[in-house]
Amino acid sequence: MTTFRCRLAEWRSSSLRRVTSWVLQWFPKTAVVSGPQEAAMAFPHLQQPSFLLASLKADSINKPFAQRCQDLVKVIEDFPAKELHAIFPWLVESIFGSLDGVLVGWNLRYLQGRMSPVEYSIAMEFLDPGGPMMKLVYKLQAEDYKFDFPVSYLPGPVKASIQERVLPDSPLYHNKVQFPPMGGLGLNLALNPFEYYMFFFALSLITQKPLPGALHIRTSDCAYFTLVDRYLSWFLPTEGSVLPPLSSSPGGPSPSPAPRTPAMPFASYGLHHISLLKRHISHQTSVNADPASHEIWRSETLLQVFVEMWLHHYSLEMYQKMQSPHAKESFTPTEEHVLVVRLLLKHLHAFSNSLKPEQVSPSAHSHATSPLEEFKRAAVPRFVQQKLYLFLQHCFGHWPLDASFRAVLEMWLSYLQPWRYAPEKQAQTSDCQPRCVSERWAPFVQENLLMYTKLFVGFLSRALRTDLVSPKNALMVFRVAKVFAQPNLAEMIQKGEQLFLEPELVIPHRQHRLFTAPPFTGSFLSSWPPAVTDTSFKVKSHVYSLEGQDCKYTPMFGPEVRTLVLRLAQLITQAKQTAKSISDQCGESTPGRPFLSWLGFCSTDANGCYPANDLDEMGQDSVRKTDEYLEKALEYLCQVFRLSEAQLAQLTLALGTTRDENGKKQLPDCIVGEDGLILTPLGRYQIINGLRRFDIEYQGDLELQPIRSYEIASLVRMLFQLSSAINHRFAGRMAALCSRADFLGSFCRYHLMEPGLTGRHLLSPVARGSTVSRARGPRLSLRFLGSYRTLLSLLLAFFVASLFRIGPLACTLLLVLGYLLYAVAMTLLTERSKLHQL
Repeated sequence: MTTFRCRLAEWRSSSLRRVTSWVLQWFPKTAVVSGPQEAAMAFPHLQQPSFLLASLKADSINKPFAQRCQDLVKVIEDFPAKELHAIFPWLVESIFGSLDGVLVGWNLRYLQGRMSPVEYSIAMEFLDPGGPMMKLVYKLQAEDYKFDFPVSYLPGPVKASIQERVLPDSPLYHNKVQFPPMGGLGLNLALNPFEYYMFFFALSLITQKPLPGALHIRTSDCAYFTLVDRYLSWFLPTEGSVLPPLSSSPGGPSPSPAPRTPAMPFASYGLHHISLLKRHISHQTSVNADPASHEIWRSETLLQVFVEMWLHHYSLEMYQKMQSPHAKESFTPTEEHVLVVRLLLKHLHAFSNSLKPEQVSPSAHSHATSPLEEFKRAAVPRFVQQKLYLFLQHCFGHWPLDASFRAVLEMWLSYLQPWRYAPEKQAQTSDCQPRCVSERWAPFVQENLLMYTKLFVGFLSRALRTDLVSPKNALMVFRVAKVFAQPNLAEMIQKGEQLFLEPELVIPHRQHRLFTAPPFTGSFLSSWPPAVTDTSFKVKSHVYSLEGQDCKYTPMFGPEVRTLVLRLAQLITQAKQTAKSISDQCGESTPGRPFLSWLGFCSTDANGCYPANDLDEMGQDSVRKTDEYLEKALEYLCQVFRLSEAQLAQLTLALGTTRDENGKKQLPDCIVGEDGLILTPLGRYQIINGLRRFDIEYQGDLELQPIRSYEIASLVRMLFQLSSAINHRFAGRMAALCSRADFLGSFCRYHLMEPGLTGRHLLSPVARGSTVSRARGPRLSLRFLGSYRTLLSLLLAFFVASLFRIGPLACTLLLVLGYLLYAVAMTLLTERSKLHQL
């Protein structure tokens, strides 16, 4: 570090000497400059590019990570804000990566403590809310520096709004939009250092491309996830107040407490500010923030940045356009993205629920209440609710129908249960019954009605298209049913629906009041609007603000949704039966059978199993879990929608649970038409998801079957030609031997005739008793010699024989003799079974 400072001092001295000589040469009479200091003061526009930045860039290539961080800490401590201002944009980009995703930076999303403990601990210490990087932010904040952030990298709706010269609703962008100079390209936001840092931090979750080998990395173990948790705990504390910014140096000036940007007044709990009057960017206000808001401006900024960058990718107009099946997706969140948003929601619930009991109600608001307490009340309904709803709607409609949807599901369920994160958690009863939801949460349920009802309908439509035999899918249905079956929750939802559906009888100006634009001047902490005591109006305003005035609401407890629930109950019952069938089928196979089949001693049925499923991978324990999940899910659904035992019995009968003659497999749901069986929509669903299938067997020549993966293709073709030549030359003699009535005839028929040829079913399952009998003469088949299993078995036999000092010829004779004995025994058993059938 000493060498670094010496180099910097030498460079400064030489640069200023060159400036001095240049000034004396060109301005000998008009400017008298006695030294380099005076030259620098006289001509500030002649300052050279930052040597500090160039040196740090060189060190980032040549020095190891630990040494670079150590140097950065010293630079932040020792250099003034004027020097640090030049390196700040480069440093932020080198940590979080470039906005276009080309530069990965420190790769925080995949940096884990157990994989890279040294780098992990250094990065976490450097980026901690009380660490050196935040000290740099506050040091620059005290000097009121601004940094340009390109609008083109903002979320789609925000970017489109600003490019149309319309100011976004969020106060985060107010008084920050910078028009390009003449001939300049693109719009920029002028951000203070804290905003600039948080913009890059939040967007790095989206802009950075996933690494090829990052599929098996747990998001919760990564540095980025841990940093999000630390920032939330620091700036949105559940206990105490937000810690003040640390001074950059002992005894130095304290950073500026608040940015000079206007703020929005808080809305009353659950009431959204939606304006039909577009605000032009040229009308940005320039009112300074209320001094009372200085305490929490960093908390407001952090929350707004996280919500805007992670959730505000869909507007109401865009969401309505996305309902078209031909719409093209504009943004697709990842599973990691969803997990981070869930962390944000859980912390916001804990943050909001940390209010003191006497400050929970908006009517209890007074000027004596601290800004942080007011912010706690307004954080979720004011900033999060609308954007989260559109985000969830998109995920429910466009996420793949696989187990990765569990992340979206748990994020949704976390938002629906704020009581789980309340400090006064009720103790669970001794009989393991779910806790009753207190009436205290009725306003939250009613003012988030669509989160419960419309998204539940969206989940139903997904569940009806998934394979419920899969344990992972069964678990998701169980989780949703369990949450909605919590005592008193269904009644709260039903009450909210009644409030929304009740007719509008009084106060004709209500609709106008809903869409009145709030003033966009003053402070976040300006006086609250009068509390809306009309609960029905509050519910209606919530629905209309999220769905628009022309929305068509489908009641969760209405006949349409009840029909969907009955269909789901039917599929649950059917999936339980299918899982049991698979379990029974797997149980029939003895532990040694797969090994014997691989060796060629047991027949391999190419058509005899269900398609691949999670049950195949996890075995009997998976079947048990699936059955438990589906059983409890059905029980919970019956509680929520009050389904009776008679209705469930009727569903079971409607399934057509009669078994076919093998006692296990069932045909897909179908009806009999003029040309045979016709699949119903339920039958198509069953086939697509592998729940049922038709018993289709190979009906052609066994010698002409496609070559299997366990066969040697070239050897199979050679053996087929050889056996065809033998069959063609000796066809008459083989027919004569097989027609004999003695033991020799039976022995030849056992080897030369296809077993069970005359007892095969037709391809169509309509006439189950019909069989096909196609005459095919005796023939020799050598195809079994082209199998890897057969050849490996022979090699194994020769190897074992060599251990006992038995030569190849003697071993071959023993194998032939052993097979003859086996063939004689099988011939006798076959003949005896034919006599019993007669």
